[in-house]
Amino acid sequence: MHIRIIAVGKVKETWQKEGISDLIRRLTPYTSITITEIPDQKFSSPGEKVRAIIREGEALLTAAKEPAFLIVLDPAGREMGSESFSDLIRKREISGSGDLVFVIGGPDGLSEEVRAKSDLTLSLSQMTFTHTIARLLLLEQIYRAFRIIRGEPYHR
Repeated sequence: MHIRIIAVGKVKETWQKEGISDLIRRLTPYTSITITEIPDQKFSSPGEKVRAIIREGEALLTAAKEPAFLIVLDPAGREMGSESFSDLIRKREISGSGDLVFVIGGPDGLSEEVRAKSDLTLSLSQMTFTHTIARLLLLEQIYRAFRIIRGEPYHR
């Protein structure tokens, strides 16, 4: 199974880049993982904001491709514990039916089209995180999930 993370915006902070690189390195024994960055769209008015979110959404969906199980991260999504999340990944791994794709929108959220095309809307927490911190948290949870799946120590 290949896991892809498609995210709006670039990671700017060095410590976040280092954390993301470290988790990707840790994940290599378990799965192949790639991150695709979509440029965030600039706007100067509320009307332009809506169009910018739509353009970002189109770029996210183009990058997602088929076949894939599409999971969008959204604060209003379904929350799940680490065990349930690892079970979701295990089932996708066993099914062998395409990539597992996670979509992280920009600071202004996701378009309705992206939400409508998702197979699952997932919330990392009821708290609000920047899109770059969400990327780091998601990678940590994917790593934790594989450790749980393999029965390896890490999950506490």
